[in-house]
Amino acid sequence: MTDVSVRLAQTTDRPTMERLWLLFRHDMSEFSGALPNPDGTYRSERLQAALSQDDWAPYLLTSGRSPVGLACVRGLTGPVRVLSSFFVVRAARRSGLGLRAVREVVAAHPGPWEIAFQDSNAGAVAFWRRVATELVGDAWTEEHRPVPGRPDLPPDTWISFDAPAGVGSAPPGRA
Repeated sequence: MTDVSVRLAQTTDRPTMERLWLLFRHDMSEFSGALPNPDGTYRSERLQAALSQDDWAPYLLTSGRSPVGLACVRGLTGPVRVLSSFFVVRAARRSGLGLRAVREVVAAHPGPWEIAFQDSNAGAVAFWRRVATELVGDAWTEEHRPVPGRPDLPPDTWISFDAPAGVGSAPPGRA
């Protein structure tokens, strides 16, 4: 699996995005300790915001006809874009697909960016440092910040960089 298509999610993609979100939150529960809600779902406020608010952009990642991930960007009208959520299904990881998808998402929104991850997630640590280096060379920073409202969790690691226009090819607009 080497091809990836990145596009803004449409209204008809909501069920697919919601199912991918469950997989994403399940994966993240290893690091956050979050348990499912009584109905088997996880908190989805960020996904719902991405799907409904103008300051957000929800992206669906596909390979051929198969959905393989999602990305949610917030802060589109603010000074800094934040990759609020990024997920690639396990079968598509370590294929280069994730890096290509991030390139396209970032290219669609040039300017300052921030991406958070947990140090306990070794795969994410390596991935996001590689992404930053691939996108902007050594022109990125990393810092630890407390998780708001969660003093029981270790701080998140935040990578910051300024993405120039033309970092990759921008995905098409929302239909």
